[in-house]
Amino acid sequence: MPSASPVVPGASAPGLWRDTGFRRLWLGQTASQLGEHTSLVVLPLVAVLTLRTDAGELGVLRAVGQAPILMFSLLVGAWVDRWRTRTVMVLADAGRAVVLGTAAVAGVLGLLGLPALLVAAFAVGTLSVFFDVAYQASLVRVLRRDQLLRGNSALEGSRSAAQIVGPALGGALVSLLSSAAAVASGALFFTLSFLSIRRTGRREPVPGRAEGSPRVGRRILDGLRFVAGDPSLRAVCLASAAFQFSLAAMTTVHLLFLPRELHLSGTAVGLALAATGPGALLGSLLAARLPRRFGYGAVLVCAAALGDGMMLCVPALHGPAAVTVPALVAVNFVFGAFGQLVNVTLMAVRQTLTPDGMQGRVAATITFAGMGLTPLGSLLGGLIAQWWGLRTGLLVTAAGMLLSPALMALSPLARLGRTLPAPPPSATAPPPKPSR
Repeated sequence: MPSASPVVPGASAPGLWRDTGFRRLWLGQTASQLGEHTSLVVLPLVAVLTLRTDAGELGVLRAVGQAPILMFSLLVGAWVDRWRTRTVMVLADAGRAVVLGTAAVAGVLGLLGLPALLVAAFAVGTLSVFFDVAYQASLVRVLRRDQLLRGNSALEGSRSAAQIVGPALGGALVSLLSSAAAVASGALFFTLSFLSIRRTGRREPVPGRAEGSPRVGRRILDGLRFVAGDPSLRAVCLASAAFQFSLAAMTTVHLLFLPRELHLSGTAVGLALAATGPGALLGSLLAARLPRRFGYGAVLVCAAALGDGMMLCVPALHGPAAVTVPALVAVNFVFGAFGQLVNVTLMAVRQTLTPDGMQGRVAATITFAGMGLTPLGSLLGGLIAQWWGLRTGLLVTAAGMLLSPALMALSPLARLGRTLPAPPPSATAPPPKPSR
């Protein structure tokens, strides 16, 4: 994939925030993240608080929304490497706005039952796969290499801000307004993202369109082989799969535990979950310093163990909201901080080990490995809650999240030092080994 214009050492580049195209991309991504994080809370809470779904039905709803990751990630990754990421993101935003707008109309007409929520969750999940894979490949194409760190920091900061506002807004909308109005809020944010990203105006180089380029199936296999052939990327896949599977199971139980065991309102649930946002902002700041000071491997293993271990505190909570909500805020803040530290560090590892022409496929392959098992995790979480009860189920699923740092500790990721290897010269070159 052709990269952006080469960097001339010592040349003075215009500031990132003076770049109109980047500002519009950032604004659109911020709106899209707000829509996503609002909808992630709204749809399950509508099911739990309005439709009175049980644990099994909530597990099915979450699994249906996550199934497109397993079904389409690899195919989307091969496509994204051949198309302009702006086009993919704009179409995905438009589609999600239409889906949620239609669901809101169904709510006004009294037709927003569980079947309609299942259809909406699957459609939004499918389009989100397109947007997320394109988003992960976009900066590498439109920014110079010396701008990637600042660009990633800006977009991760907006994602963290959306984690603060989105859950709180979603919980408040479900509690204070109708289910239709709550669902419509996501459509509004996706529309704003559509309008902003389509006006970025930057001409984006498109890789992989040369004559004789491999077919989609071959390109998917190339991505799988590249990831499987590198010990560090392979470890990222395994650790991500373990974490996302356990997180999906834990989240299903968690969303039932908070309103039914701790008797929290939708607004209180949203505020408690939103605490991950400020924590993620702190994690983004720490990610710029800690890996280079203590080593990438040490930071990955320790941050994952501390952050995931904090969730073991939640099943022990009892008492009124005045006690449990502050405790939940503290737990989620720490979980968000260390989780974001791990995410940003892993992103740096992945981008460094991946040539430009395979960014989409590698991102999709790792997404497929990391998120593909989440539908099964959501189903298992619902079943565990039914079999063992909410408190015991939450303890079991939270403990399962510790498998991820254990896998990283036993892998080459744990031996990464303060610097990462140079990026490989091409998509066909063998992946480099991590520094020891």
